[in-house]
Amino acid sequence: MRPPNDEIPRRSSAQTINGPPKPTVFVVDDDLSMRRALCNLIESVDLEVRAFATAAEFTKVTLPDAACCLILDVRLPGLSGLDFQAELTSSGGAIPIIFITAHGDIPMSVRAMKAGAVEFLTKPFREQDMLDAIYTALTRDRMQRQRQNAALTLRAKFQTLTRREKEIMACISRGLVNKQIAAEIGITENTVKVHRSNLVRKMGAKSLAELVRMADSLDIQT
Repeated sequence: MRPPNDEIPRRSSAQTINGPPKPTVFVVDDDLSMRRALCNLIESVDLEVRAFATAAEFTKVTLPDAACCLILDVRLPGLSGLDFQAELTSSGGAIPIIFITAHGDIPMSVRAMKAGAVEFLTKPFREQDMLDAIYTALTRDRMQRQRQNAALTLRAKFQTLTRREKEIMACISRGLVNKQIAAEIGITENTVKVHRSNLVRKMGAKSLAELVRMADSLDIQT
């Protein structure tokens, strides 16, 4: 187990020898027999799995740079599963969670689902129900990672713009045309066209509409 950098699991950029790491399912349950059963099930579909008895043990893990999810028992020694879900969310360490419990009730499941849980399964559960929940959770995490990577790429492109290009992009996002932009920032219309051409190229926008969407995603303020 790797030493923690802080309390919330973070992504690692490490890769396996044969390529990117496999999707990983983490299990936190104080019942040893349940941990073993879940590990056997998960390994049977060729997924990586790591199991822990408490939430505190899981917080020492560095998450791999691959799709992940967490199977979390509601009742745990120390910090409960629901409280741990809230802690992860508030600390920015969110990971798709599948709750399992032998003592579930409707208010408990509602609280978990409202907080973003993928599924809430009552023990004993069907193996296929668990596998379906795992695949749903891994897909959700994969899509979230893709959105985060796209946002980082977009931000990196934006940082290559000059101050003037950023200013013009903000004007474009407000719907201003070249003539209006020139009047507002005090340059010629031809100069606006040059800056506009440069920023479109640097941002990789294929159309004005796409450039406006980029500006919206970046939440550019004027």
